[in-house]
Amino acid sequence: MTTNPETIEDISFNDFKAEVLKDYTIAVTSRECSLLGRREVLTGKAKFGIFGDGKEIPQLAWAKAFKNGDFRSGYYRDQTFMMAIGELTIEQFFAGLYAHTDINNDPMSAGRQMGGHFATHSLDENGNWNNLTKQKNSSADISPTAAQMPRLLGLAQASKIYKNVEGIDANNFSVNGNEVAWGTIGNASTSEGLFFETINAAGVLQVPMVISVWDDEYGISVHAKHQTTKENISEILKGFQRVKGTNGYEILRVKGWDYPNLIETYQKAGEIARKNHVPVLIHVNELTQPQGHSTSGSHERYKDAERLNWEAENDCNLKMREWIIANNFATKEELREIEKSIKKRVREGKKAAWSAYSNPIAQERSELISLLENLANTSANNVFITKLKNDLADIIEPIRKDNLSTARKALRYVISENSSEKTQLTNWINNYINTIQPKYSSHLHSHSNQSALQVTEVKPTYDADAKMVDARLVIRDNFDALFSKHPEVIIFGEDAGHIGDVNQGLEGMQEKYGKFRVSDTGIREATILGQGIGLSMRGLRPIAEIQYLDYLLYALQIISDDLATVHYRTHGRQKAPLIIRTRGHRLEGIWHSGSQMGGIINLVRGIHVLVPRNMTKAAGFYNTLLESDEPALVVECLNGYRLKEKMPNNIGAFKTPLGVVETVKEGSDITLVSYGSTLNIVAQVAKELIEVGIDAEVIDVQSLLPFDLNHDIVKSVEKTNRLIVIDEDVPGGASAYILNEILNTQNTYQFLDSKPLTLTAKSHRPAYGTDGDYFSKPSHEDIFETVYQVMHEVNPNDYPKLR
Repeated sequence: MTTNPETIEDISFNDFKAEVLKDYTIAVTSRECSLLGRREVLTGKAKFGIFGDGKEIPQLAWAKAFKNGDFRSGYYRDQTFMMAIGELTIEQFFAGLYAHTDINNDPMSAGRQMGGHFATHSLDENGNWNNLTKQKNSSADISPTAAQMPRLLGLAQASKIYKNVEGIDANNFSVNGNEVAWGTIGNASTSEGLFFETINAAGVLQVPMVISVWDDEYGISVHAKHQTTKENISEILKGFQRVKGTNGYEILRVKGWDYPNLIETYQKAGEIARKNHVPVLIHVNELTQPQGHSTSGSHERYKDAERLNWEAENDCNLKMREWIIANNFATKEELREIEKSIKKRVREGKKAAWSAYSNPIAQERSELISLLENLANTSANNVFITKLKNDLADIIEPIRKDNLSTARKALRYVISENSSEKTQLTNWINNYINTIQPKYSSHLHSHSNQSALQVTEVKPTYDADAKMVDARLVIRDNFDALFSKHPEVIIFGEDAGHIGDVNQGLEGMQEKYGKFRVSDTGIREATILGQGIGLSMRGLRPIAEIQYLDYLLYALQIISDDLATVHYRTHGRQKAPLIIRTRGHRLEGIWHSGSQMGGIINLVRGIHVLVPRNMTKAAGFYNTLLESDEPALVVECLNGYRLKEKMPNNIGAFKTPLGVVETVKEGSDITLVSYGSTLNIVAQVAKELIEVGIDAEVIDVQSLLPFDLNHDIVKSVEKTNRLIVIDEDVPGGASAYILNEILNTQNTYQFLDSKPLTLTAKSHRPAYGTDGDYFSKPSHEDIFETVYQVMHEVNPNDYPKLR
């Protein structure tokens, strides 16, 4: 099935004929996989299907222009392309459909994504980079419409960085920046804001990017007239067409069934993007979708007879077949023989994939049935256990849920019994969970020796006469050291370049390291994040600046659906160690001062979330992260840049550990837990509490994800027997998460003599002005009085009622 998709130039008729028939073979194979895949869903062997039928021929042409080192960022209809570049076999196609959890059978995701979501392996089994310049690369797909577009921008920008920045070790990642990033999207999804944001950003940046719009006139069941102005995406993007003296796009149009013109168009697009670093948009129209959007329904429900007839007559595979016959590359009889052979091969591949998927599960069921038979023979509840066993045996196509659910239910019938058979079943269940659960849960974070959790702490050190400086200088000088040490580190964001960020944490960095490494961006948070994802997938170490924490919401979908899941959804075979830099906490007004931490930490599992209380701690986190291979979000304290901190003498070398809390003040009466700017307020209040005889222990969380890996907070509560969690998030937000970790993960409840409390902001965003902050978020007095009230309840004589 594999092919060598190189440009067809000056070859003999026979060679060209062989190439054409090879392409046709791939197209028909892909179509047969789609047709048989739908049947597998409808018969219950697979859960859901979404296929690439109707898009086969343009994808063959695309594959011929796609070279080693290039990257794909596509959507879930690119199966023909993956087959054409030799990265998807029939067996792998069906393994993905069945959700086979073995990475060797389903190399796309080991069963973690539904079929149609494709990826290649950027990493080996140990998490080390492969040589991406020696292979054809596909970044891992995601389902959310148009969400593949921001990442595409970064994949393309990486070529520009490699071409223009000296000193980067590009051996595994680029050959002089000659790689093209190719994106695909359905015509309806071009209605999404992410598409337009990416189009605009790529036009500004002038990166080697080619976007194919597969246009079959529908988005799900909705016609293009409801999707796109003028029903034509290339028509409304004409203003982006480049002209002499301006930046912009080359915009090409081609019919999706026109095989020779498709080849010519894709060769032209690749050459323009590769040589000139100009983005190209290819509008591929007159495509069809023979089986409709997905297996959820039939397209006959929303397409009229005229449209259905047109699709039958203009199917791209049929058109290519007619072209082959008309140009004497093959006769009808020869093509029928090819098609007959392909049908057989696809059926055999499907059967082999099903056997590889189902046989281990069937073997596991056989083992369990034997154990259940033995258990039933020795149990007083023989009849009930036998029924469970028989019901399991009667399932025609068992899944692992059937096995484990049955085993666990059987244990209920022998709760009061003791036997070796019960022990054997219990051991089987425990072993089964320990063996099977990782197939679905592993690789949320790095398993490599570059895991952030394996980076050793290095404390900041100080000269005896260390100066107290504006804290922004600590972060600035630390970035300076990192840029000097790591040529692959780049930073970008709104105001990050020319003026050195709004708080001057990058002052002078663009002048020193150049505009490619320290750069300004437009106001477009989603594609700022997308740049970072794509750049980091190609071996660079980007730091993407989101100016304020509030603005993270613009990019939260990309962070949650793409960045946070890259390592997990590829079973550890891709990574994107992007660092997101932002700032928040305790500013005044609804905007820039809100705390969305509760939402963030529950939407970005797979990313470390770090909340340093000062700039030295923040700088240490950046130093740690750049020694690791994992993504993270660092939230600097917005009101901390002008506060005074000592200047360390080991700038760029000290490292703040992840998942480790710090006891800022020791105490014996009550444990106060907080983070960020609020922690600094808590620390001040703790000094005031001493005046009324309350000795509070103050703990800085520092890292929300991961959280207190050493369980130091429970050790504090074991000593004080009282706990308050204080933060500026809304009620039920990050403080509730922290309290859950302390009570349920660390089992701290057993040491509490008082009710554990959370003290949070009000449910609304902070009102404007200093008074707005005071009445919206925990104040000094709120914290003082809450702590005092707890101690009053403990000992009203020593702590009389305050008010």
